[in-house]
Amino acid sequence: MELRQLVHFVAVAEEESFTRAAQRANIVQSALSTSIRQLEEELGAKLFIRSTRHVRLTAAGRAFLEKALLALQALKHGKDAIADITSLRRGKLALGTVQSLPSFIDLPALLETFHHRYPEIEVRLCQGSAIQLIEKVHSGEIELAILPVDEARPGLAIEIVCCDSLVLACAIGHPLAKAATASLLELSEEAFVDFEPAQGTRKLVDRAFAEVGLERRIAFEVSDLNTLVDLVKRGLGIALVPEAIAKVQRDSIAYAPLADVDICWELAVASSGDKSGEHPLEAAAAAFLKLLVDQGAGHRGENASPGELRVIG
Repeated sequence: MELRQLVHFVAVAEEESFTRAAQRANIVQSALSTSIRQLEEELGAKLFIRSTRHVRLTAAGRAFLEKALLALQALKHGKDAIADITSLRRGKLALGTVQSLPSFIDLPALLETFHHRYPEIEVRLCQGSAIQLIEKVHSGEIELAILPVDEARPGLAIEIVCCDSLVLACAIGHPLAKAATASLLELSEEAFVDFEPAQGTRKLVDRAFAEVGLERRIAFEVSDLNTLVDLVKRGLGIALVPEAIAKVQRDSIAYAPLADVDICWELAVASSGDKSGEHPLEAAAAAFLKLLVDQGAGHRGENASPGELRVIG
């Protein structure tokens, strides 16, 4: 049984005429008659009593009409529900983020903008480590995970949303406070404040020193950005932080670019995906991702455009 046969049957039943029903269904009358005959054969019952002037439903036809109308109504409701989701009139969005996002990603502002544009979309946000978020993406518990690109794992599609160079940050009274630039060799003599292993920018900084054969002393390991900045302000150590963060804190800390290396912290959005593109994001997730990419482009002073899409695998 095909959907068109139900549509044809209801048209004949309501119009009580094959001629008018064919016009309503926008098909020739012979095709309509064939469709109804095939439906009757499949059901094993006559649905209409035909005469030269009238078409009336049989008892079987009246019973079938009730169910056909319910089926078509359910189909319409299904189409309407899909249209609501694809047009962002309703739906859900589940996303996660690592803690201590950089200042150039204003997540509360993004969520506020998204809510104003799509007030009927239910948003659920969770925070956690990159490993926890990746597991939730793989399990389908969340659709998007905002995390450093270095934390991505095989099987994830990632889109770069922004990047920022790391700079030296130190207390205003520190000997390096007035330096125009700073080399890794100079910094290797200093005590560092840094994130705990595998958090924040720690991997990037560890790798940069290891690649040039230098060691450094970490005096304080922290788990959040605010504590890191506060310890630097008090002269308890230096740090390498994204330039945007240093600029926000420029009234209370000094900062300078690195002289001999460019350490770029890239922030990405991870989702489940594959190289074929057969599993695109749902409409709500795609809309939020565009907002995030636009904000990242604004931070870089670029025109808003999609970020670089990669599949880790």
